[in-house]
Amino acid sequence: MRTYSFEKLEVWQMSRELVKMTYIITRDFPKEEFYGLTSQVRRAAISVPSNIAEASGRKSMKDQAKFYGYSYSSLMELLNQMIIAVDLDYLEENTLNYKVRPLVEKISLPLYKLKSKG
Repeated sequence: MRTYSFEKLEVWQMSRELVKMTYIITRDFPKEEFYGLTSQVRRAAISVPSNIAEASGRKSMKDQAKFYGYSYSSLMELLNQMIIAVDLDYLEENTLNYKVRPLVEKISLPLYKLKSKG
């Protein structure tokens, strides 16, 4: 079975962990938020590894950087939405600060470097 270049990137692997964590966390969000914040948070999380994968398929460094930038923006969007979830009492602040934030920080630096190469 072939392994594609994006699958070898540690930042892509960590972003998959973030997706899984996000889905687990949002299971406890109120049911009336399923088509609101829950959906929005999940889409932002999925966008992070998806745009990393898409960047790997681009030929020019400029195009790659653009998709790494999209991924970075989705990561920041996700963090913002998790902060809002704390404000709305959908998420414990400890979960944000000791689970979500550390992983976001681990992902953000290499992703920022990748997007800056373009």
